[in-house]
This record gives sequence, structure tokens and C-alpha cells, in this order.
Amino acid sequence: MKILIVRHGDPIYETDSLTEKGVREAELLSERLCKENITKLYCSTLGRARLTAQPTLDKLGIAAEYCEWLREFSYAMFKLPYLEKEKHCWDILPSFLEDYPEIYSPTEWRNVDFVKDSNIPENYDMVCEEFDKTLEKHGYKREGNIYKVTHSNDDTLVFVCHFGVTAQLVSHLLCCSPYTICENTITLPTSVTTFYTEEREEGIARFRMCGFGDVSHLYKHDEEPAFSGRFCERFTDDTRH
Repeated sequence: MKILIVRHGDPIYETDSLTEKGVREAELLSERLCKENITKLYCSTLGRARLTAQPTLDKLGIAAEYCEWLREFSYAMFKLPYLEKEKHCWDILPSFLEDYPEIYSPTEWRNVDFVKDSNIPENYDMVCEEFDKTLEKHGYKREGNIYKVTHSNDDTLVFVCHFGVTAQLVSHLLCCSPYTICENTITLPTSVTTFYTEEREEGIARFRMCGFGDVSHLYKHDEEPAFSGRFCERFTDDTRH
């Protein structure tokens, strides 16, 4: 099986829609996805994800399955000592995390004080549980850190969602802390992250990532990737701190 996790196009968060650039990105993404033999497309219910998926759905003449659990978890927030108000659960200053090395542990991240007192572990478990239910419907059942193969197949599943959800799904498949992903990586708008199953033992599968945040479909058409999701490259930048 093949899994493609796609981030939505360049967003207008205030209206939950896409910029003009985001609309172009979604069109270029559709050219790429239409070359895939898509078995099923799952999509976040938020507008920016729907608008990103629509050109692909139109071209292929298929319908998406819209999932609440693929929505960005903007309600998963916490209060940190250096903040005046609550912030999103992936937005933490690097120097602050130096005092919490366990946040990068596959298991101990849940026990960090500002995490365990929030709804983040609950949200993470919900997303991973729903994801695994979906994979099980397609023949791969999670048991521990591996998947038991109940129906080996060449299905291609597309999940159109958001960076926060992508970080959760990737960490689940790689068996690592979600903070390893959300604090050290970024998937740019309409980027594609690819996993394949690897069945080297009969009845047992692991999902192996062979591409992360790929935007080659944009570069192919000289479309510069959008900045959304990134922070300033240099402290003297006034781009986004």
C-alpha cells in the first residue's frame, strides 16, 4: 500500500480559504495526483483542505471522504511560562525545550508537565486511532509498532490535511514523538509526504517513508513554494517570529 499525506495550499486562515497562489498550487498538485492510481481520497472538513482537493476530485471524477479527525487541531493549545496567552501546541521556542529533552521520547513526551496538563495527548490518540481504523479497512491492522497484514494490496490512499495533523500521522508511522516532527520539520503548502508498506516478513508490514514534504510539482512549473508554516531564517528577519 501507498500513503500520500498532502498539506493544503497557501491559506487565508481568516476565511479558511486559499490565496490566489494557493489556488494555483492546488491545480498543479492535481496534475501530480492524477498520475497516481488513487484508491481513496480522505480530506479534512476545513475549507482550505477541501479547496486543495477539489481540482483532483474534478479531474478524476471521484468523491472524497471528509473526516473531522483530519481537521487542524487549533483547539489543542497550552500555556507556557514565557507566553502571555495560550499558543498552538507546536509553537515552542527552542531554548525553552532544552529543559525538556524527554519531549523527544516516543513515550515520555506525554509526561512533560505542560503537555500532560493539556488536551494534546488526547487529541493525538484520537487522530492516530482514526488513522489506524482507516488503514485497517484497507488491510493493515496496527499491533504495537507494526502492522499485521490482513489483506496485502497496492491501494493508494491520499490524506489531504494540515501540517499539525501531518506531524501526528508521520510520528505515528515512524514510532517517534510528534514533537520530533513538529519542532524540526515543516511541510509547505501542497507538499506531498509518501509512505510505502514494506512486507519483508509474511503477514507483517512496516510503513517506510520515501519522500517528505515534496513540492517538485511546483518547481516543475516555476511556482515558488509558499512560506506558510515557516518562521524567520535569521533573527534579524522580520518575516515571521
